[in-house]
Amino acid sequence: MFSMQHDSAGTDFDRTLRQAHARCGAPLCVGIDPVLEKLPEGVAGNEPGKAFEAFSRGVVEAVAPHAAVAKFQSACFERFGAPGIVALEASMRAARDAGLAVILDAKRGDIDFSARHYAAAACNLGAQAITVNAFQGMETVEPYLDAGLAVFVLVRTSNPGSADVQDVPLRNGGTLAMHLGQLVADLGRKRPGVHAVVGATQHDQSAVLRAVMPDQLFLLPGLGAQGATVADLCAFAKHPSHSEEDPTRGLLPTASRSVIYAGSGSEWRDHVVSAADRLNTDLREALSAETTTS
Repeated sequence: MFSMQHDSAGTDFDRTLRQAHARCGAPLCVGIDPVLEKLPEGVAGNEPGKAFEAFSRGVVEAVAPHAAVAKFQSACFERFGAPGIVALEASMRAARDAGLAVILDAKRGDIDFSARHYAAAACNLGAQAITVNAFQGMETVEPYLDAGLAVFVLVRTSNPGSADVQDVPLRNGGTLAMHLGQLVADLGRKRPGVHAVVGATQHDQSAVLRAVMPDQLFLLPGLGAQGATVADLCAFAKHPSHSEEDPTRGLLPTASRSVIYAGSGSEWRDHVVSAADRLNTDLREALSAETTTS
């Protein structure tokens, strides 16, 4: 069972992220979303739980020199029951041992009683952070913070249908996403470890979302397979004056399929290494150029 630490300086996730960023030089998050039909041949022949663990460990080993964070999609593992959960725990342990900060992408959302159980489960699996849905109010987010986890609250997601809910205008101005972002920012001023999920494909809303949440770390899914580019990400960055206190510039760009399925065959790990290395380089160059021109 894992123990979590949290204090006024931040959560265990925040500290590990700073250390990992210093090591690899870029705020890259790799999403580990294993799908049985997409696994390399040499891995896919195993029982699903064992195949997922072997694949995930291989991805972790490949990306560790180039990425700061590993984000595990809980649903991919949960569908296979107990063997999948065993693989998830072992894979997250491998990521932590490799020096990566670890997010459980579970998008939990329930009343605070249930949230306490979800938080304990995430901690026991080895997560340092978790994605959450705050539709039932911000008090449902706090049990995760109480458990020592960092939280990434869904604010403006990357899926096309999200606009039907998140872009709904409010009577006092702004949108539902902006209101939720304000709640996230308000809680973040009181407690460390409160961050936001913002789809990288929503770069047209970057200015207003950053204005609402000036201090939050944005988990930015959508890089690569969903169409967002490294150039799109810079629009979400904090002002360069914040660089010393937050070298990530408030960005945690996430790529999943474009990295973990970068190649097949016996040399699939080499393709994953190349994809992660290329993204790391592109991110460092883009952020460096954006800082210089700002």
